[in-house]
Amino acid sequence: MATTETSIQHYLITQSQSGDRRAQNELYKLYSKAMFNVCRRLMGNEDDALDCLQDAFITAFSKLKSLKEPQVFAAWLKRIVVNTCLNVLRKKKEQFVDVDGKDFIDETETESFDFMKMRTEEIMNAIELLPNGARTVLNLYLFEGYDHQEIGEILQITTSASKSQYSKAKSKLRMMLDPNPEYYG
Repeated sequence: MATTETSIQHYLITQSQSGDRRAQNELYKLYSKAMFNVCRRLMGNEDDALDCLQDAFITAFSKLKSLKEPQVFAAWLKRIVVNTCLNVLRKKKEQFVDVDGKDFIDETETESFDFMKMRTEEIMNAIELLPNGARTVLNLYLFEGYDHQEIGEILQITTSASKSQYSKAKSKLRMMLDPNPEYYG
C-alpha cells in the first residue's frame, strides 16, 4: 500500500514539474491540510494561515522544476511553508525580544503540569491565544524542531530572546490550561 501511495505521489510530482495543472491540484489536495496546520500554528489565525498557504503553494509550484529528488517533496514543501509564514511575520515586524526583561527558565526543569493529559484541541486553541512572538518561537522549537540558536538566526533575535519567548509561552500556556493556577505565583 505504501509503495502504491509513494508511486502515485512520485507520479504527481513529476507531472507537476512538467506543468500539469491537474497533477498540481492533486498535490495541493494531498498536502494542503497538513501544511495549513503548520501555517495556522505559526500565524495564529485562519485568514493569515490561508494566505500563507496559498503563497507557499504558488512558490512551491513555481520552483518545483528545481526539485531533483521527488521523494523529499513533503519536507521541501514544509520548509517553503515555514519560510513563507516567517517572512510574513517579519514584514509585520512582530516583536521577538526578551519578554518582560526576565531570564528564561531552563527547559530541562521538571514541570508539575502535565500537558500530555490535555486534549490536543485545547492546547492548540491556547497556543493561538499566545502573543505572536512567543507563539512563533514555541512553534518553531516544539513543532518544527529548530533549536534556540537557529530560531535566533531565523528571526534575527538573540538566542537568549528565543529562550525567553519560549519560556514565556510555556508559562502562559500553563496559566491558561492548568486547572490549579495557584502553583504559579
